[in-house]
Amino acid sequence: MRKTSILAAGLSSLGVLAAMIAVPAQAGQHGRLVNVQGARGHGYVHSRDVSRQPGALSVSRGTQTNSGRGIASNRSASWGEGAYHGGATRTFNNGAAATRSTNVVDNHDGTVSYDHSRTGYDGATRSVSGTVSRP
Repeated sequence: MRKTSILAAGLSSLGVLAAMIAVPAQAGQHGRLVNVQGARGHGYVHSRDVSRQPGALSVSRGTQTNSGRGIASNRSASWGEGAYHGGATRTFNNGAAATRSTNVVDNHDGTVSYDHSRTGYDGATRSVSGTVSRP
């Protein structure tokens, strides 16, 4: 009985995933909340919110288990007028966090400037920046 219900849930999830892939991205907002509870208090809650607009995208996700473990992640990107900015943050319940940020700008003189920064869970930050010629 249990294997059958797990198989059915897995196949159902695959069907939903296939339907999500087949639908083209549209402007607007949508989200999903999944609450899975099992025997003896085991379970989790997962949420996902997506916002799409012309020239911008934002995605927030979070998972929280009944045992107190959890993670939240946010990522966003915007582009237009020869520029791109993207960033992401991931934070655990214990406070550990990692971030990244990328900026690219067309200088309109045949060059592109970029800078990328990443901060790890240990707090160390690594950055790279420069200007390159466009092909």
